[in-house]
Amino acid sequence: MSEKKVGLLEGFKAFLTRGNVIDLAVAVVIGAAFTNVVNAVVKGVINPLVGAFGTQDLEKYRSCLQGPCAVDPETGKALGIEILWGAVLSSVLSFVITGAVVYFLMVLPMAKYLARRAAAQAAKEGVQETLEVSELEVLKEIRDALVAQRGPAA
Repeated sequence: MSEKKVGLLEGFKAFLTRGNVIDLAVAVVIGAAFTNVVNAVVKGVINPLVGAFGTQDLEKYRSCLQGPCAVDPETGKALGIEILWGAVLSSVLSFVITGAVVYFLMVLPMAKYLARRAAAQAAKEGVQETLEVSELEVLKEIRDALVAQRGPAA
């Protein structure tokens, strides 16, 4: 039974030390920190820009589905059924900005780098293939010269 535990622990250790898991953990941590930055940009820049046309805060945009759109002063709760479309809009903007920054600052440069690396590797393989072909041609010429020196076969 101890062999299974050791094997299980070794398998778990191998899983954790694989490069993909470590990369994923780093991505999650960086993504969480980056989300805070994007939320700050939306609240500090986008909301005031939208506020130039209306309310300073996107989250204050709402519509009433039913009943009065008023807040009970005693409880602080809405009296009617509200649709908080401003909060949804703010979250969508955060998502779009996050996606755009990740794509343009991380995915696109990495794709270009990998394409350049693949092209360089292909060029290197092409040079290696050319060298192999030229070596083969030289060996054929040497063979032909040796055959010509020996003269016709007896």
